[in-house]
Amino acid sequence: MDGVGLCANNKQKQNQMLPNKMRGEFTRNQRKDSEGLSEAPDLEFEYSDADKWTAELSELYSYTEGPEFLLNRKCFEEDFHTHLPDQKWTELDSVQRRAHAMRLLDGLEVIGRERRLKVARAILYMAQGTFGECSSELEVQHWMRYNVFLLLDVGAFTALVELLNMEIDNSAACSSAVRKPAISLADSTDLRVLLNIMYLMVETIQREEPTDSPEWRTIRETFKSELGSPLYNHEPVSVMLFGMVTKFCSGHAPHFPMKKVLLLLWKTILFTLGGFEQLQSCKISRRAALGLPPLPEDSIRVVRSMRAASPPASASDLIEQQQRRARREHKALIKQDNLDTFNEKDPYKADDSHEDEEENDDNDNSLEAEPFPLERDEVMPPPIPHPPTERMCFPKGLPWAPKVREKDIESFLESSRSKFIGYTLGNDTDTVVGLPRPIHESIKTLKQHKYVSIAEVQIAKEEEFQKTPLSGGEEELELCATELLYQGILPSLPQYMIALLKILLAAAPTSKAKTDSINILADVLPEEMPTTVLQSMKLGVDVNRHKEIIVKAISAILLLLLKHFKLNHVYQFEYMAQHLVFANCIPLILKFFNQNIMSYITAKNSISALDFPHCVIHELPELTAESLEAGDNNQFCWRNLFSCINLLRILNKLTKWKHSRTMMLVVFKSAPILKRALKVKQAMMQLYVLKLLKVQTKYLGRQWRKSNMKTMSAIYQKVRHRLNDDWAYGNADLDARPWDFQAEECALRANIERFNSRRYDKNQSNPEFLPVDNCLQSVLGQRIDLPEDFQMNYDLWLEREVFSKPISWEELLQ
Repeated sequence: MDGVGLCANNKQKQNQMLPNKMRGEFTRNQRKDSEGLSEAPDLEFEYSDADKWTAELSELYSYTEGPEFLLNRKCFEEDFHTHLPDQKWTELDSVQRRAHAMRLLDGLEVIGRERRLKVARAILYMAQGTFGECSSELEVQHWMRYNVFLLLDVGAFTALVELLNMEIDNSAACSSAVRKPAISLADSTDLRVLLNIMYLMVETIQREEPTDSPEWRTIRETFKSELGSPLYNHEPVSVMLFGMVTKFCSGHAPHFPMKKVLLLLWKTILFTLGGFEQLQSCKISRRAALGLPPLPEDSIRVVRSMRAASPPASASDLIEQQQRRARREHKALIKQDNLDTFNEKDPYKADDSHEDEEENDDNDNSLEAEPFPLERDEVMPPPIPHPPTERMCFPKGLPWAPKVREKDIESFLESSRSKFIGYTLGNDTDTVVGLPRPIHESIKTLKQHKYVSIAEVQIAKEEEFQKTPLSGGEEELELCATELLYQGILPSLPQYMIALLKILLAAAPTSKAKTDSINILADVLPEEMPTTVLQSMKLGVDVNRHKEIIVKAISAILLLLLKHFKLNHVYQFEYMAQHLVFANCIPLILKFFNQNIMSYITAKNSISALDFPHCVIHELPELTAESLEAGDNNQFCWRNLFSCINLLRILNKLTKWKHSRTMMLVVFKSAPILKRALKVKQAMMQLYVLKLLKVQTKYLGRQWRKSNMKTMSAIYQKVRHRLNDDWAYGNADLDARPWDFQAEECALRANIERFNSRRYDKNQSNPEFLPVDNCLQSVLGQRIDLPEDFQMNYDLWLEREVFSKPISWEELLQ
């Protein structure tokens, strides 16, 4: 008897042991649970560059840092009342505020470390909105903006960068931290204060408000260009922060507060390069500049208008459904209009039977082993009707316009010619002589949907530069923020990628604690460990929240860099992507998703009463174990859902059009892992999961496709169609021969190296491509300085090299 049958028998036996009344109630409840699932709402999540401003501010601080808010206030007020007794910051005029800010800035240049730290804390209190004089959170936010723009205007950021550089190079602090058996918050105090101010400045200034004055708008644009250019320490600030990440991962500076470094790095990249809306507009203008047709649709808008599909059923739900079907007498056939028909499983129910699911998938006994409804006579439960408003907002037809590559048209014509005529014409896509009329129509349709990407144009231009290095002319290089950042991180990019993935691995919830893994909790653990159960629970929440924020920052950094590099030049993107693949990014992301992803997305690792600025305005309530366990009332955790979508998008970027990497998804058995992620009822997340399933469908076998028809239907409904793409059939792809995988990566690597060498390695230009002077007069007329010893022994050289060697002039002339 198979596992499913055995499970069904056990369930029947357990049911028979219940009293009649209880058994009937139990069965009714099961039916309710199973049939009412389509009422489970979609997650009301709107994907954007970052969370709300208050959420981003609160995530900068760990709950262990709570007492430092009052310490910052004390440092400010001591200094403030010394110079301006009986005055309030909020009551001063702008001239007095500016004078005091400059006085504090001068205090940063003192030699004494303790005095310098006090001044830095006073500046941090200003950046935190001088909350001691505010009565509401909105008032704190207003003074934060005012004070941050004031600090930037008086030159605080430059001073902070210099101090941060000094702390990075502080060998005494590094060696002390390396020797310590346990590192705590106290070891990174100076660094944390500086990073807090810098983060608050970047995060506040990048947020545009309609009420901002023209002067503030000018300051913002100037700061944006300075932050992305090598003005600070002859390198962009992002490169300096990347250096901190690698130093931390190498073990030379274990006291670095890595969460704050990564958050500042993320916000610096987001501010200087731009977010997803800016990327889209930049892509549109770049296509117009290259003479390419406009994009068929706005991808951001399409994704936002999508509705989530219902999750696939699990094995236990299938058994229950079969039992119900056996009791049902009437038969009917229903129309399959969307996946809500199949909504048999509660997406919020914890599911721990991962191993069983994976085993079923591998044996082709999928979670969705029931036949497709149109292929059988049995009845499915009728779908629960949706309200008319929900129906109206559902897009009619397929959401995406289909695309065709030039390569697809060429391969279609080549196969048609060899079939009907018996010869091929190479890359000629215009000649259709001798082909039947239907083929003419097919080619016309393909050409209507032909899409030329910016990457294809860039690759063609690069090939031209490589073929004609002399006559090709000089490349016009636009020194935008993306280009400057790539030039800055190019020498150490592999180390930066490895360091980010190491930290991501340490922060992933599926990772086991190992002795050789890096300690990412240096800026969350207090000096004295908790002594009560409540303190332990609070620290546990803090540690989990800390890890979630690190995952959020790293996923956002990687995705932003990949997208910006791809738009700037495809080989910059390929260089970064290849090093991520070499550093095992693909299995790492799959390992991250190999957990109860619904539990991760609905995790409540936050204590709203302790979040900034709430904690500095309101009286703190008494925390209890029950309130900590209950958490907040949110339907989901924004940062965790944001992280999951980012990681899925990164996985898509790494594997798109790369057969060798697609086969890695197959080899690492990603299908069951990704299918479990479909339980999250969020349209954008499901879209990227379905994309990843689509690229590997043809390699999973016919049985997998047959038993996963609901997933196949979802792919058809939500993912863009590529005409001529046989993803739904098992036809072997000519490009996907296993022996070509290594060659594919090697060829790509060679192209990347040639690109980097031609564009950035100016010192080692190929001597074969240097111009040669063929004019006899100019060659002989050149003045050459000979060394002294050669001039003294000139007669000997003539005798040895000229007179004593016979020369056959006839052969030389021939």
